[in-house]
Amino acid sequence: MPTRTRKRKKQRRGVIAAGRTVARHLGPQLADAIGIALVVLAVLSALGIWFSAAGPLGGALAFVVRGTFGVSGIAFPVVALWWGLVLIRGTVEEERGRMLIGLTLAAVGGLSLWSLLAGNPSPLAGFEPLAGGGGLIGSLAAWPLSRLLSGYGAAVVGLAMLLLGVLVFTATPLSTVIAFVRRPFERTARQAPAERPRPLSGEDIDEDDEAYEEDEVEAEDDAELEAEAGDVVSVPEAATPPPPPRGSYRPPPMNLLRQAPSTTKGTRDEQQVMAALQQTLQNFGVDAEVTGFTRGPSVTLFEVNVGEGTKVKKVLALADDIAYALATPDVRIIAPIPGKSAIGIEVPNDTRDFVTLGDVLRTRAAKDEPHPLAVGLGKDVHGRAILVRLDRMPHLLIAGATGAGKSSLINAFVTSILMRTTPDAVRLMLIDPKRVELSHFGDLPHLISPVIVHPKRAAEALGWVVREMELRYESLASVGMRDIDAYNAAHAEGTLRPPPGRESEFGRLPHILVVIDELADLMMVAPRDVEDAICRIAQMARAVGIHLVVATQRPSVDVVTGLIKANIPSRIAFMTASAADSRVILDVGGAEKLLGHGDMLFLPSSASRAQRIQGAWVTEREIEAVAGWVRKQREPDYVQGIEGLNTPPSDDDDESLGGDDASLVEQAAELVIRSQLGSTSMLQRKLKVGFARAGRIMDVLEERGIVGPSQGSKPRDVLLTWDEWVEARARTG
Repeated sequence: MPTRTRKRKKQRRGVIAAGRTVARHLGPQLADAIGIALVVLAVLSALGIWFSAAGPLGGALAFVVRGTFGVSGIAFPVVALWWGLVLIRGTVEEERGRMLIGLTLAAVGGLSLWSLLAGNPSPLAGFEPLAGGGGLIGSLAAWPLSRLLSGYGAAVVGLAMLLLGVLVFTATPLSTVIAFVRRPFERTARQAPAERPRPLSGEDIDEDDEAYEEDEVEAEDDAELEAEAGDVVSVPEAATPPPPPRGSYRPPPMNLLRQAPSTTKGTRDEQQVMAALQQTLQNFGVDAEVTGFTRGPSVTLFEVNVGEGTKVKKVLALADDIAYALATPDVRIIAPIPGKSAIGIEVPNDTRDFVTLGDVLRTRAAKDEPHPLAVGLGKDVHGRAILVRLDRMPHLLIAGATGAGKSSLINAFVTSILMRTTPDAVRLMLIDPKRVELSHFGDLPHLISPVIVHPKRAAEALGWVVREMELRYESLASVGMRDIDAYNAAHAEGTLRPPPGRESEFGRLPHILVVIDELADLMMVAPRDVEDAICRIAQMARAVGIHLVVATQRPSVDVVTGLIKANIPSRIAFMTASAADSRVILDVGGAEKLLGHGDMLFLPSSASRAQRIQGAWVTEREIEAVAGWVRKQREPDYVQGIEGLNTPPSDDDDESLGGDDASLVEQAAELVIRSQLGSTSMLQRKLKVGFARAGRIMDVLEERGIVGPSQGSKPRDVLLTWDEWVEARARTG
């Protein structure tokens, strides 16, 4: 008996292994075969059900369909044809499964309702009662439920299944439906009679019409120029002009952003690539099967299942050989694909798809995300639009070679915020030492200060952000709140309890986004001050709604220091010159194999493996259109006291300490000499001054020979003892 049992187990394992081998060999061809069979079935059933022209076989088919689905069986040919085309077209397997589940639930729910309306026949009632109602399926669903729950209860269950099936089929969350139903009532509440804007006067309409005609003529001229230059991006529809200033703010319309044109398929056939991959694996003796592929905007992901007992490292070692066999510059191997027991091989497309910011912001994911710091990132290898929330990063480091797409991504981030939020929700501080990347965002109402272009002023601006962070923490502590979201929610609900007599100091707190387009320029001028400020902000600012986006084209250890990396958890790597640069950004290689032009690896703080994404592109003309719309809505409102950060620093900035500052220098000298610690942050805490002012005081102490030169992030050496200081003061006094 034990021997027979072992034999049976071996036979069963052999049958299972054979089945798996057959399934791997069939791969996508199985879906194609089923799809073709469904198309043939749809044609035959249409001839038999609609025209009675398919002979005895068609009559039998019509009998089975009518008995199974009832009156709705007349639509069976359409459903079978559509599902066959879905399989032939190569729809993603996960989407096919979701659509099949949704279609099944909706069909069972709808047929059960139909059966109830037709008299609720029993499953054994015969052909005529079933064919005149919801068929056998509807009767099997409705008749037992009506006996258990009554007819009304069965109707409720059937309606719930129908609605659930529609939601699953369309991938629509229930929250979206609820928000859609509530939207008209919320709009009516917002447009109360006392708050409705005054009607346009005749002068207003005339002025707007003239401005609109001028804008329309300019748009047509630009469209003609782009058509002559062979621009591949379509021209957006003409936007309606903004209304005259009324104290309200209207975000820019979506038609200011363009939609990507359709891209012609390249010469490379994915089936041929699959065959070439399979042949390469067999040539090197690797037991693996190429089972499918997914085409993305810039690369196509091929899935490979390895056989039992085959090491994954054998496939990883074949990267160069696979690239040679496919005649492509490089391939990237993912082992394993997240969530699957398969290896992914990313092969560059010979024709890349355009990914525009307008396409990303028009998706359902963007419309369902209300947070003001949600921005468009791009599309992944499955062609799905990716929207990220910068508050969840909570700070982001972007690096890569020159021309790889860093500034384009920053433009997409800022444009996303302008398209989705008001100046009351998000304020921006833009630091652009190169002076050309962010200049088109000048004079916007979202800005805290004019665009900062001088590296020394940038250090002072970061010092202001540190002070603002500390003030916000004091405000939150005064009202017993832990973070900005709870504070703003309590403020909106009217449950905020500020200290008596200080109610005017506790208004709504907007999020602050600090964007640094080139960190290397700042680190060359004031490395210690910039590094200290960035680390201080990155460590503490998340809870008070202040977030950093830092970009650089020099991913070296002297620019992206260990302290900066440790405090900025989320990273984006564009194409780099070497694997060493990739490791500086991501701590692993891989960025050196990217394709450039927006191809990136995105590694958020919540993930352990980087995700490949094709970045969203926004043209200068789109940026100008969006920025122009925003400027017409509201004048810039810079924060008082930091308007001068865009002025060039004078040569005598460090010599301008006088009056009260002279006494601060004396106090600072005593503090430094007593503690034997030359630290700028210590001066900030003890003297209660800002970051920039403490830095200038420390420079004066260096000129007087009290402290030594800067040593990066380390404290300065103190050159005098307390006795020497006392003797020096006695001699001079």
